[in-house]
Amino acid sequence: MRRAEVRDRLRELIDARGPGDPMPSERTLSELLQASRPTVRAAIDDLARTGLLVRQHGKGTFTSPHKISQEVPSGFGEPVPPADGDWTSEVLDFRVEPAGARLGRRLQVSPSDDLLYVRRLRIVDGEPMAIEQIRLPATVAPGITAGEFVSGSLYRRLREDYGVNPAEAVQTVEPTVTDADESGLLGVPLHSPALLFERTSRDDGGRVIEFTRSIYRGDRYRITSHLRLGPNSG
Repeated sequence: MRRAEVRDRLRELIDARGPGDPMPSERTLSELLQASRPTVRAAIDDLARTGLLVRQHGKGTFTSPHKISQEVPSGFGEPVPPADGDWTSEVLDFRVEPAGARLGRRLQVSPSDDLLYVRRLRIVDGEPMAIEQIRLPATVAPGITAGEFVSGSLYRRLREDYGVNPAEAVQTVEPTVTDADESGLLGVPLHSPALLFERTSRDDGGRVIEFTRSIYRGDRYRITSHLRLGPNSG
């Protein structure tokens, strides 16, 4: 049996199992699929790279754990529902630094203006999920502390405690892979699939109040979009 055919059969076996369930051994799969063990091993490696399977040294191969789902609304002004799970954060870096030319342009401030830089590990249900690098103009939330980035919504805190009303954001998402530092923090193999988010947010007066760059685990995070289709939809 060819490698592509073995992958398709393995996907069927994965679909019949629950998140985090063990897969049969390579020997058992070889006999079940009537394929050579090298072919089975290569197909498993392919599916592990895409996040459908997870290899655990000394334990075996498992289906991917439950994905954390984030629903994204289809229209402007609609609230973003909270993502699944119990989210907390570990603050890794917290400092004030000059914006510099590149970030000054991004946040529409002078290169000499101060930015608050926060780097935090996002944790959901006890498992590392994402690494966020947040930059705010220092004037947006004067006196904000590292502890205020551990739990709760940053936007809600800005609104309720600092009189800043986040109103709109532009966010991009693209596939990437983890580097050595990101892999260590997220507990995944080097060059694991990941999602790179970049978001620039403005308040109701049009002022840029935040630029955030985030790396999310590709094997655990999923985005669901609800689309409205009109008569001219392609």
